[in-house]
Amino acid sequence: MLIGIDASRATAAKRTGTENYSLFLIRALLKLDKGHDYRLYFRHPPSPHLFDEAANTELRVMPFLRLWTHIRLSLEMATRTPDVLFVPAHVLPLVHPARSVVTVHDLGYLSYPQAHPRWARWYLEWSTRHNARTAAHVIADSQATKRDLVEYGYATPDKVTVVYPGYDETFAPVLDSDRLASIRQRYDLPDAYIVHVGTLQPRKNLAGLLDARAELTRKARPTHLAIAGKKGWLYESLFARVRQLRLQDTVHFLGYVPQQDLPALITGARVFVLPSFYEGFGLPVLEAMACGTPVICSDVSSLPEVAGDAAVLVPPHDTEQLVQALRRLLDDHALRRRLGQKGLHQVSRFSWEKCAQQTLRILEAVAKMPRRS
Repeated sequence: MLIGIDASRATAAKRTGTENYSLFLIRALLKLDKGHDYRLYFRHPPSPHLFDEAANTELRVMPFLRLWTHIRLSLEMATRTPDVLFVPAHVLPLVHPARSVVTVHDLGYLSYPQAHPRWARWYLEWSTRHNARTAAHVIADSQATKRDLVEYGYATPDKVTVVYPGYDETFAPVLDSDRLASIRQRYDLPDAYIVHVGTLQPRKNLAGLLDARAELTRKARPTHLAIAGKKGWLYESLFARVRQLRLQDTVHFLGYVPQQDLPALITGARVFVLPSFYEGFGLPVLEAMACGTPVICSDVSSLPEVAGDAAVLVPPHDTEQLVQALRRLLDDHALRRRLGQKGLHQVSRFSWEKCAQQTLRILEAVAKMPRRS
């Protein structure tokens, strides 16, 4: 059969979670499956190193100025229809095959509407409902996301399958001391620091993390905090909060950190922290564990599924518990080592190969569905 995939999000210059999901899953599918044909749709030409154009794979670049998905990709679906269409990181085009599969990554905008601008909430609501109702089948990143899809009435349980993402295997403990020192020098960091990775936006609960960091100073533990991530939305108050708490000398906003720098940045940290109010999956938790770095994360949404018993879980609204968890890990080297070892074991449950195998089975099942009259 011919499998069409919207690969437009995989070519982003500064990829974050959903773009990485798209890139690594597509690569894993192409590596796994030589029996079907693939047609990948792009708005912009992909960099030569991103995809290998194998005999069973066509890279179809379709430049278009605006509304690429709903106009240009719709036109493609109307004139050169694949047997099944897969959209891993965006929205189904208005014109699409009845046999379409889409991944829904999270419904955080419903749990925390205040964390999104009004226009973004509206688009997320429309696009997610459109995806869930019109796709033949829906892939969810986690049981938490599936539960939300069902409870909010977007889809019935039988229409949603949970397929856990993998992680980039370049994330591994960095043992080269020169490389670690080089990263610290590049980002102006001391030997001891806490790290957070994620787009700057309210759902990440960075205000709570800054409050916890300020409390550490009051308790005579002035460990530096490195926050890696590009500016998202509603982030301006974070910089004012740093000034208000007088943390300018110990809180480092690194901006977007290239993928190749993250393993050393995370390995070099004493602790990785993700105190989010909501995560559809929480890929940075896996990446930190893969680097052998002990993790503190929230005990809500999908994060307990990802972390298992290999992290310290805290309620995102309880700053004091976050402070206690940070102090405990910063003071206890043996505990940090044990959690790091547990994390390396936990990440072995997740891989892009497993994700691709399960995704391919869903695509094959959907392709066998009877056509709608």
